[in-house]
Amino acid sequence: MTRQAATSETLVDDDRVRVTRFDFEPGAETGWHRHEYDYVITAITNCEMLLEEPGGENRTVTVPAGTAYRRTEGVEHNVINGGDTPMSFVEVELK
Repeated sequence: MTRQAATSETLVDDDRVRVTRFDFEPGAETGWHRHEYDYVITAITNCEMLLEEPGGENRTVTVPAGTAYRRTEGVEHNVINGGDTPMSFVEVELK
């Protein structure tokens, strides 16, 4: 199944951090990727993230607008907007 790609805009990229805003229409995806750095996600909108993970595992995570979470480097997944409204978040990668 081919999905629409999420859009991204790099806001800061220097020797210490990379800050990227991601915007997803319903059903849009990031595509498979592996995180090179520890990172923090802050939801701009309410986000219903469908996460496709290695081994065929899928799970849905709900992240309310204004909340944040962190993960460590090495995470591999495809993030899909599993909701019926647009979703947006900011990712801060710690180099």
